[in-house]
Amino acid sequence: MENTELIRLLNKDLPLELPGHLNQEEIKARLADWINELIKHDFEKLVSLLYRIDVHEQKLRTLLKQFPDEDAGHIIASLILERQEQKQKSRQLFSQRDDTVSEEEKW
Repeated sequence: MENTELIRLLNKDLPLELPGHLNQEEIKARLADWINELIKHDFEKLVSLLYRIDVHEQKLRTLLKQFPDEDAGHIIASLILERQEQKQKSRQLFSQRDDTVSEEEKW
């Protein structure tokens, strides 16, 4: 996924205002910093956002247990970015129409 599209999706799905010129590592670093602030100051909001974005809870728990010394914000940021990329791929896949189907047969 292009960084500009990823940033657009993150800004749409999260209360963020990331500039459009960031590279992948900068996106992840800023997202991780923001997540760490939520962990410290508004954990319920973080949980709600993860639920809304549809980050797999069991995968998150497993990764946090496997890497207890790694920054939780970075782990969560990686999962959010992974999920956003999955969503974008699904949208692209389902947006491709089969032009051989007549308009009457389409839903």
